Amino acid sequence: MEQDSKLAQAILEQAADAVIFADREGVIRLWNRAATALFGFTGEEALGTSLDLIIPEHLRPAHWTGFRRAIESGTTRLGGRPTLTRALHKSGKRLYVDMSFALVRDPGGRIAGSVAIARDATARYEEEKDRRQSAAVR
Repeated sequence: MEQDSKLAQAILEQAADAVIFADREGVIRLWNRAATALFGFTGEEALGTSLDLIIPEHLRPAHWTGFRRAIESGTTRLGGRPTLTRALHKSGKRLYVDMSFALVRDPGGRIAGSVAIARDATARYEEEKDRRQSAAVR
């Protein structure tokens, strides 16, 4: 059992995608190395803070409405499908990220919080935007 727990921790730390778990109140409880690489905040900086850390201010009201609805209803709007969304880097740089969400239940079946898996999509988004603009000029 302890070996399984150590293996699960190693998998999380070595995953190529950012993995973030927030409790029912939206406080970050798990933050892997890929999350540090993507968002610029170390685990020490992120753990125990609000998800507002990486959510652009203008998107926070919609985020918290959706977050609370998911926690209360037990379902997410996208059903685990990834979505392109905006995020903030520690430097203040705005990012585009492909992110998927899932609710996490404790052994008793109660919703413990939400996990997000994210990867940087900024370069892809900017390339697609440039292609669209070039096509519109032609």
